[in-house]
Amino acid sequence: MAPPLELSIPSTILSNTPNEKPYTLYNITLRLPLRTFVVQKRYSDFATLHKELTSLISQPPPSALPSKSWFKSTASSPELTESRRQGLETYLRSIAEGPDRRWRETSVWRSFLNLPSTGSGSASSARNELIAQNQRGSAAQAGQFAADPQVWLDLLRELKGQLHDARLFLGRRDGATTAQGQYEAGANAKRCLVKAGGLIGNLEEGLQIIGDREKAGRGEGRVGAGELRRRRDLLGSAKVEREGLEKLAVSLAVKSQNKGSGSALAGAVATQQDKSALFGPNVTKFSGRVLGAPVPETDKTRELDNDGVLQLQKQLMEDQDLDVEELGKIVKRQKEMGLAINSELELQNAMLKRVDEDADRVNRKIEVAKKRMQKIS
Repeated sequence: MAPPLELSIPSTILSNTPNEKPYTLYNITLRLPLRTFVVQKRYSDFATLHKELTSLISQPPPSALPSKSWFKSTASSPELTESRRQGLETYLRSIAEGPDRRWRETSVWRSFLNLPSTGSGSASSARNELIAQNQRGSAAQAGQFAADPQVWLDLLRELKGQLHDARLFLGRRDGATTAQGQYEAGANAKRCLVKAGGLIGNLEEGLQIIGDREKAGRGEGRVGAGELRRRRDLLGSAKVEREGLEKLAVSLAVKSQNKGSGSALAGAVATQQDKSALFGPNVTKFSGRVLGAPVPETDKTRELDNDGVLQLQKQLMEDQDLDVEELGKIVKRQKEMGLAINSELELQNAMLKRVDEDADRVNRKIEVAKKRMQKIS
């Protein structure tokens, strides 16, 4: 089991942004096995985290969040700042080090601390949490869970994986030589398509909630209008792909029923001839200059028809877009780390300046004392 996350809030910084009221930033230091970095958060960020965690798990975290003060401000009260710093540190440690892992395994917690995603396991974790939401409550709770932008992307990856598996099972069913093999492959493909249908429904509901939040101005800048359009396009493409796979499953079922007839055999030969004409060496020669040679068929494309190859290309392009988005998040975290380092250096420079001033003041006092000693002697 992985060691618990080591975190602390050793210091605070007063932010004086122009045209804004001063507020306190809490420096959260996180120690991972390979690196240590600092994340700066306001008290309002902690309040939003507490609200989202309570909504997802249907239970507040083990430690209470320090209450909001209506008569004092941390910008003018060092005592309140220190008390709140200690309370927030206790709050985070109760989640990170407690025996109950439900709160720290959510994407809301990882996004708050800028922790790296769990890779391929994040999609299955999001899927398991979504199933748990459906089992505990209503579909509305599942929609609220899918409304988290990061969880939405995890579920989209899970949807693409289900569609890819369904495509592979349909290819195995088409190439199976026994009735048992056809039945098993068809059942697995149907199971994947049913799961994909449920994920599409959750993703549509989550995207609707995200869009409503953006229109109401409660999106906190996490998802813009352009990103919403891109996600709608991705979801629409996945729906089209699922419908195509369902039609292919129906056609394969009809084909398996008429497999012994000569018409079905002729259709199979024609399909093989079409694929040979598409990928084989007998490519139609066009007049003019042709760059490159015919692209050889791969293991992925060998099981697909022309529409399947087109959908595979679209899926690869969408995966590349998601990878670029993840890279952008990593660059953003690097920027935040650089800003945090810059703030820490400014704080250290200010402390060194105060030390120099104190040393100069002590030297002046020593000179005055020496002069008085000379007068006495």
